[in-house]
Order: sequence, then C-alpha cells, then structure tokens
Amino acid sequence: MLETGTTAPAFTLPSQDGEDVSLADFKGQTVVVYFYPKADTPGCTTQACGIRDASAAYAEQGVTVLGISPDPVKAVKKFHDKQSLNFTLLADEDHAVCEQFGVWVEKSMYGRTYWGAQRATFIVGGDGTIVHVIPKVSPKTHDEVVLAALAEA
Repeated sequence: MLETGTTAPAFTLPSQDGEDVSLADFKGQTVVVYFYPKADTPGCTTQACGIRDASAAYAEQGVTVLGISPDPVKAVKKFHDKQSLNFTLLADEDHAVCEQFGVWVEKSMYGRTYWGAQRATFIVGGDGTIVHVIPKVSPKTHDEVVLAALAEA
C-alpha cells in the first residue's frame, strides 16, 4: 500500500456517467480518493451515504471526493443513482488502479479466499503527493476520521 509522502499514481477511469476522470484533472486541489470493495453492499452504502451527507463539510475543506471500486460502470451508475450520491464514483473494472495504490489484496470470507479491493482512503495534496493514508477504515466512522485528517493537513 502506498504511504504518506509518495506521489499518487496518475490514473484515468470512467465515472458513473461513463466519462473519463483523471487525478490530473484536480491538480492544485486536495482530493480524497477512497477505495471500496463493492457497490451497493451494506458497508459500502454506509460509507458512501456518509460522504454524501457530509458533503458540506468536505466542501468547507475545499476537497473533491472520488470513490473507486472494481465494479463495472453499470454497477457504479446504479449505486450512484440509487443512493443519490453527490460525488463522483469511478469504475476500476480491471483493478489496475487498486493495484497501483496497493489495495488489491487477498481476502477471506466463510473459509473462501479471493482477491478484492481493501477499504482504504488516501488524501492527495494539490501537488499530487499523498498527505495522509487511512489503511483500514470503518464505514461508520470514515467521515470523522477523514475530516479530522483534513483539518490537520
């Protein structure tokens, strides 16, 4: 997993609307890049709705939030619309960006092992440097932790 002080990898992914979004589009701005395992699952819904509901606090900090999952655009779009999300979700269907950030990991559930995206959040400064990493975040407390980190930055 990438660490604080390293340069965030450049990436371009399709948004929920199928439009390409690049990290470079936000040069000079602080960006919260959060990775979540799967659209429309309970934990991911809690986390996404928390960000939606805290959008004013993120706006006060002057940051853009980008959510990334290894889902196809169609699933990301359905999730975005169903939850009335007010920030951009990106589809990393081939999990290349997950791998670049070091969040594509082997997981285990019910005795079965599989590969998937680890829930993790990166705060990327305006110069492209990662200024804070939250490696294992709880969906319920995600916004508290991220907003506190932003206030310190």
